[in-house]
Amino acid sequence: MGNVFGRKSRPSRVTDQDKAILQLKQQRDKLKQYQKRITSQLEKERLLAKQLLKDGKKEKALLLLKKKRYQDQLLDKTENQLSNLERMVQDIEFMQIEMKVIEGLKVGNDCLKSMHEIMSIEDVERILDETQESIEYQRQIDEMLAGALTQEDEDAVLAELESITQGDDVALPEVPTEPILEVPEAEPERREAKNKPDREMLAA
Repeated sequence: MGNVFGRKSRPSRVTDQDKAILQLKQQRDKLKQYQKRITSQLEKERLLAKQLLKDGKKEKALLLLKKKRYQDQLLDKTENQLSNLERMVQDIEFMQIEMKVIEGLKVGNDCLKSMHEIMSIEDVERILDETQESIEYQRQIDEMLAGALTQEDEDAVLAELESITQGDDVALPEVPTEPILEVPEAEPERREAKNKPDREMLAA
């Protein structure tokens, strides 16, 4: 319970500009409602003045038309006020957008400044010089190696490279050069006699 009541409320995200825009829009809506009501009333009064003229009541009709004329002027003023309110709302909303853009530019500018502080122009020049020195050193090593190897060494290096890319050769046994002796086949009668005891034993 104590934690609930003691909890700090989060700051409201509604700015003063938002409140001003809301108030202006509420005033605009009220003026539009007033316009609508007056326009409806003027239409009724015009029809009433027309009826009065038919009834021969010219003075009342003339007074009613004068009142209508005054209300027409009020409507014109209301229209001007609506235009001013709309323009003011648009100006404030556009100013909010500009403020967000400026805040974004400020954050970006601060970020660039911090990055410049981390790496100065001198640091960049030093890194570029060191990189160029490393490239030059490697080039000198390559030139020295290229000049130190003979043609025989170059061939050996190429042969080793080819051996690595193709895999180790598998040592195969040598093919005999002596002729193979042919074994004569046994005669059919002897083979039959040899296999006969085996068949008798199976039959028993």
